[in-house]
Amino acid sequence: MTEVIHRPRVAVIGTGYWGRNLVRNFYQLGALKTVADPDRDILASVLQEFPGLTAVDSLEEALKDPEIQGIVLATPPRLHAEQTIMALSAGRDVLVEKPLALNYEDGRQMVSLAERQKAILMVDHILNRHPAVIRLKEIISAGELGRICHVYSRRLNFGRIRREGKALWDLAPHDISLIMNLLDSLPVSVQAFGGSYLTPGTQDVADADLVFPMGVKAHISVSWLNPFKEQRLVLVGLDKMAVFEDSAPWSDKLVLYSYRLRWRGLVPEVEKAEPEKIQLTVKEPLKEQCLAFLAAMETRIPPTDSSGLEGLRVLAVLTAMDRSLEESRAQIIKLDAPVGDFQSSGVAQGSGYTVHPSSVVDSDVILGPGVRIWHFSHVLQGSLIGPDCNIGQNVVIGPRVRVGRGCKIQNNVSIYEGVELEDDVFCGPSVVFTNVFNPRAFIRRMSEMRPTLIKRGATIGANATIVCGHILGEYSFIGAGAVVTTDVLPHALMTGVPAKRTGWICRCGEKLGDDLHCRICGLKYEDFGQGLKAVDPKGE
Repeated sequence: MTEVIHRPRVAVIGTGYWGRNLVRNFYQLGALKTVADPDRDILASVLQEFPGLTAVDSLEEALKDPEIQGIVLATPPRLHAEQTIMALSAGRDVLVEKPLALNYEDGRQMVSLAERQKAILMVDHILNRHPAVIRLKEIISAGELGRICHVYSRRLNFGRIRREGKALWDLAPHDISLIMNLLDSLPVSVQAFGGSYLTPGTQDVADADLVFPMGVKAHISVSWLNPFKEQRLVLVGLDKMAVFEDSAPWSDKLVLYSYRLRWRGLVPEVEKAEPEKIQLTVKEPLKEQCLAFLAAMETRIPPTDSSGLEGLRVLAVLTAMDRSLEESRAQIIKLDAPVGDFQSSGVAQGSGYTVHPSSVVDSDVILGPGVRIWHFSHVLQGSLIGPDCNIGQNVVIGPRVRVGRGCKIQNNVSIYEGVELEDDVFCGPSVVFTNVFNPRAFIRRMSEMRPTLIKRGATIGANATIVCGHILGEYSFIGAGAVVTTDVLPHALMTGVPAKRTGWICRCGEKLGDDLHCRICGLKYEDFGQGLKAVDPKGE
């Protein structure tokens, strides 16, 4: 016997180019009851292709049907705010085509109304449902790319030219949402450039530079005046690079490039490897988004990567880009209070971080949400501290230092320019970093700084010294008081003066035996000659 699935009932408003795709998917899922469009000829063709549906000419008519629980809007962006507010006010859940609205204030009202009505509001950011993007998110979370330095996205084609709206608003929302999802953060500033060639005031071509916390920079190019179609996203990490090319066959959509950069003294060297094609499960992203909307209607929990709030964040970035186009200068994106203006007593807070009033944070510093900076510390100009870092007392960071997500830096540590910490690094009390190999008080050698990179998950014990110009591998462990004078392999346990490898350490911090099997967390490792690697790829 075939199981009957009772889905929430929805109406699709607008059955043009994209609305027809929404009609097809919700019809196939057994959730579509009604279609609405003012063009009777279009409605007639929809009913012929998808029999059994009810047809009306407006949203108002669709809302008269008490069986319809969800409204799917595929109408022009200028109507999104008005129609979404109408549907939410009538007690319906809403999935709206991107962008959420055409100005931030309208978007804020839509999100606020959905919260008051306890309604589901989602935006059709379908790329976040793409199997390649979901897999890429897992790869980034596992640290396979290393620290991400740069992202660029190109969405180009010839055609689908609009006289109403701009290429930026029509094409860029996908890329903005996608990049913010993969980097798990909102950009702090944008600068956009564009050109109007067909219709005055309507940019057919636009480029935008975005700066994210931790110094990651992204570039977005959109155009409907390009001789060929290109939908490509590239993420450049220090360990690997990833390319998502949506217009390629499924076997080639997601490819990793293990082009690693290593420092030999002050000289960077590139190590190349064969591209790795990532196997994907073939699924239609739009159908997955439709399923996500139906699931949210049942569970009352919208997915974070396409919620109304996510749509509002994208709208904030789009608005800043648009302002940048008009004013020909960079724009700061502000959703919360900016860095600075701390209170004179107690603990100052803003943008999700906490800074004790005895500490000093220079004006051009970027602090991620969840950062906590305690007594008598100083973060110098140009420095970037990622989300959820804990900075102890009497710590100096900078200038121009990058500290990754989730790092813990204990008391009395100074991290100078040239030193970089990736995610989840632990620095014990009084750890010493250097940035010049042979300092003299009477000889200026700042031009001779040697870079030091502390890789993801590494631990440095109390009073250890890290001589500049070296790399500490992933999840390595430097014993208290050790002096590191060489590169350190991933998972190596280093002790002594000078430090030497005296064992191997698990990701969880447990010392490994000769069988390289952790008795605490169960992970198994293999020695590949350049450190340890977990046998289970999910463990590394």
